[in-house]
Amino acid sequence: MHAMVLQRPGASLQLQEQFLPAPAAGEVLLRVLACAVCRTDLHVMDGELPQARYPIVPGHEIVGVVEALGAQVAGLRLGQTVGLTWLGRSCGSCSFCLGKQENLCDEPEFTGCTRDGGFATHTLADAAFCLPLSDFQAEDPEHTAPLLCAGLIGWRALRAVGKETRVLGLYGFGAAAHLLAQVATAQGRSVYAFTRPGDADGQAFALSLGVAWAGGCDEMPPQRLDGAILFAPAGELVPQALGAVRKGGVVVCGGIHMSDIPSFPYRLLWEERRLSSVANLARRDGREFLRTADTLRLRARTTRYPLRDANLAVADLRQGRVMGAAVLIP
Repeated sequence: MHAMVLQRPGASLQLQEQFLPAPAAGEVLLRVLACAVCRTDLHVMDGELPQARYPIVPGHEIVGVVEALGAQVAGLRLGQTVGLTWLGRSCGSCSFCLGKQENLCDEPEFTGCTRDGGFATHTLADAAFCLPLSDFQAEDPEHTAPLLCAGLIGWRALRAVGKETRVLGLYGFGAAAHLLAQVATAQGRSVYAFTRPGDADGQAFALSLGVAWAGGCDEMPPQRLDGAILFAPAGELVPQALGAVRKGGVVVCGGIHMSDIPSFPYRLLWEERRLSSVANLARRDGREFLRTADTLRLRARTTRYPLRDANLAVADLRQGRVMGAAVLIP
């Protein structure tokens, strides 16, 4: 097998030939069909996540085919196409796991962060954390891969802002926001897209997906928002978003890492505005979202890269040159 390996934070990915691993009990070996590149991968590469181990094979938005089954694996079959996400394993015994909050597990494992991920031709996965895909999704791995984190984190964040949020702002219009915008508009919500200042192409892209308005993240929307979701990892956007939501509105931070939030006047939080975050993704989120995505025939806009060009894909994502999602194809 071949893998793009990160030896240490700040280094470039290196293409390596490795022995094909055998799955242990409860694991499966997946042949990777597609792996999307997520902003969280940038945080892993930059050493911004303290739980990360090195060397590591990044990548956690994986569509793969089951090529080998370890002992005691039930519910999966050889040749089945499945999805693998950021949460690669939970302990199952801490108070959070027992309380149906496995996304907050005290001893989790994360795909592409604490266990090798999908920037490779093959990867091992805990069978219990592989998500079944519909025929529609399995037939198009490239456009399904971004659903497995960008789509999922957007779905969990949408649940966090609540059904009462009918006018929704999305700050940072990348892979997650372009999928969530399609879901939210299908639900009858009005979506306001906030891009990097001056990003006319990004704003045109957002408008092409049916949003009601698109502008820079330094602008105020033409009306008050019921709620906002921040996908951009920029802490300075938190007070900006709080200033844009109505009384009683909610701002949800959807990233795993964000720069420091600057101090801001209490009046921006007053009048029962709420500020919260979402952390990781539970398997229930995955099953719910994939059913919804299948019903909507949801498609990601993608730019395809061969596996060996993973460094180029990462650079393009970092510089904002990707509309939608970058996807590696082994």
